[in-house]
Amino acid sequence: MCLAVPAKVINIDSSHAEVDIMGVHKEVNILLIDNPRVGDKVMVHAGFAINKIDDEYYNFLRDTLQNMLRDIP
Repeated sequence: MCLAVPAKVINIDSSHAEVDIMGVHKEVNILLIDNPRVGDKVMVHAGFAINKIDDEYYNFLRDTLQNMLRDIP
């Protein structure tokens, strides 16, 4: 099973971006994203931003993941 996680773009440098994934900063490839901009919300899988998402969906996914992680013993 594959899992993509929501992230927020915080810095862009050519073909890569620094993203915030629930407080963790990672560098990801953004070549699959049209016109990436700082502040965009994206789905990240295997080191690649694979698509943009809107704020509502980003917040829903982030909150859902945080709730799931809270329930892990």
